[in-house]
Amino acid sequence: MNNVKHYGLLLADNTNPAGTIDVTAPFDGALIATCETGDETHVDGALAAAHRLYRSRSAWLPLPERIAILDRVAEIMSDEHEDLALQAAREGGKPLIDSRVEVTRAIDGIKLCVEDLRAEQGHVIPMGGTASSTGRIAFTQREPIGVVVAVSAFNHPLNLIVHQVAPAVAVGCPVIVKPAADTALSCIRFVEILREAGLPDAWCQCLITDNRDAAQKLVTDDRVGFFSFIGSAKVGWYLRSQLAPGTRCALEHGGVAPLFVLPDANVDAAISSVLKGGFYHAGQVCVSVQRVFIERSMARDFATSLAQGAKALRIGDPTSPDTEIGPLIRPGEVNRVHEWVQEAVSAGAEMLSGGEPLSESTYPCTVLLDPPPDVRMSNMEVFGPVVCVYGYDDLDAAIETANSLPFAFQSAVFTNNFDQTIEMFNKLDASAIMVNDHTAFRIDSMPFAGLRQSGLGVGGISHTMHDMTFEKMLVMRPGNV
Repeated sequence: MNNVKHYGLLLADNTNPAGTIDVTAPFDGALIATCETGDETHVDGALAAAHRLYRSRSAWLPLPERIAILDRVAEIMSDEHEDLALQAAREGGKPLIDSRVEVTRAIDGIKLCVEDLRAEQGHVIPMGGTASSTGRIAFTQREPIGVVVAVSAFNHPLNLIVHQVAPAVAVGCPVIVKPAADTALSCIRFVEILREAGLPDAWCQCLITDNRDAAQKLVTDDRVGFFSFIGSAKVGWYLRSQLAPGTRCALEHGGVAPLFVLPDANVDAAISSVLKGGFYHAGQVCVSVQRVFIERSMARDFATSLAQGAKALRIGDPTSPDTEIGPLIRPGEVNRVHEWVQEAVSAGAEMLSGGEPLSESTYPCTVLLDPPPDVRMSNMEVFGPVVCVYGYDDLDAAIETANSLPFAFQSAVFTNNFDQTIEMFNKLDASAIMVNDHTAFRIDSMPFAGLRQSGLGVGGISHTMHDMTFEKMLVMRPGNV
């Protein structure tokens, strides 16, 4: 217990907390820290401080100061790289080897903010093309949209926070971030780093709410200019329906990502890629490979080889450098995934690997062959370490099946045929299609967008910065005209 840390509220004003929560390690349930929480009163105070700051233009941070702060943030994070990775691995369960990559990406995200600030400030609007515009000059500059409220998810406890908070800081929006209670520590440390780098406290506040009403008040208050949400579709779409008039938003939910292996593909490369893209972070990734479509004559061999590779993945303590697959975030998720697997097998799916919980917190990497289309595993996001392989007789029919769900995000195709690449690009419903790579590939400068029920708006550092600003235009006409 002596190693258990306690974290206070990170608000603009010192105040007594409403309560505390425990943050525990998902692998073994060990208590890591306690964190203070806030209620509706804390929400109102945080919003008041942020809104007051936004409305006081004299208090806005100049661009060079924001750039300097972000540069210092990147330096501090680089110095703490291993500590940040260990913390993320312990509280979130993502293996250390992958958490190290997450920290590197988070640092790069900070640098991308600076690059975008230096490169994008506004546009010249052409004038003189009509008689009425002759003699005028017009240009735009970008201004912050208002108070940003960011509600985040557990599965990338540092990088998701960077995606939501750093763009707000960069463009000059006061931001209040509500992290996932399961993984609040990485967020808290990031906010502390921002303040150590010189950001005044009111510009970025962190608030863990102690009840649902407080959380909803934080999101739906009319002082919120932009709402950023990463999490379940059910919660995200509901909150969007409750937003105050004028509040803009971006929602990032999940998908049931399809991956096609065409007959000419390098099958070994496809198997290796699916092992990473399907089981990375125990499948707790919004664009994780869940459905693999392959010609029926190839399906059993592919699924058998995939299952052999899945059995060889090392599952265990996420803080160990040798671990490849960590725990699910909560024991209840292990039970849910197992229920879905059992449902699929009872309905006719063939289980080739996994299928039984390894412990209260871990589930084996499971491969199912040909689950029926009406089971949850075939039409809902499992968010767990399960990959389904479907044999098809007709490619167009398989594409229709892949496109049939109300979710659409990233997809993938393995082929070396250029014509088929273009055909699949044209026919698949997805915001991005990876060729000879898994569906979970992402760099933080690229657009990242869920379609249909999978989300609203476009993520990615520069795109988020754009969403958190508006273009303000000045049109000048010489006074002697």
